[in-house]
Amino acid sequence: MILAVDTSLGTAIAVIDGAGAICAERAAVDPLGHVEVIGEMLAETLQDAGAGPITHVVAGMGPGPFTGLRIGIATARAVALARAITVVPVPSHFAAALTEIEADAAAGRFAIVTDARRREVAVTVFEGLDADGIPHVVADTVLVLRADAEAHLAGIRAVEVTALSAAALARVGQRALTAGRDLTDSEPLYLRQPDVAQPRAPKQVGS
Repeated sequence: MILAVDTSLGTAIAVIDGAGAICAERAAVDPLGHVEVIGEMLAETLQDAGAGPITHVVAGMGPGPFTGLRIGIATARAVALARAITVVPVPSHFAAALTEIEADAAAGRFAIVTDARRREVAVTVFEGLDADGIPHVVADTVLVLRADAEAHLAGIRAVEVTALSAAALARVGQRALTAGRDLTDSEPLYLRQPDVAQPRAPKQVGS
């Protein structure tokens, strides 16, 4: 059984079994309320999933805002540490891409687009599934002005996503594990660094 946690948009948590079927799932769309809901959602999801042991935890690594991503990744790592199991990092856009491909087998080339705030969007271009059943990346994630997104995509179909499926994220992680592949490293794909800066040393005032 695989637990997946993603907070790149709202909060999404799911558990799937070895066949990829959903055992339990919770989601909240609020992009700012991760801290308030993630603990209860995690407990309810694990309870609903039953007594089977969790063997891996899949963490959605973004793209997403600094604070939101940190909450989900920290939660995934804490669960894995407590159970002495492995964290599998997966780019969050892969979940949205798998959902789109499963909904439309003839999707062709398309772009997953998510809101990055500040009038910007994060864009990743995919086309179909590779030999391991994982969405094939044609162009890596970039941050572009929303007003320039259409020109940037140059005719590629855009799929704007406001919520991600943790179950789809779990299935991508499961397929990566089966194939022995690392889809990304342990560093989150932050859209930008936080606005908060370290305080500077106080100025010296002459006597």
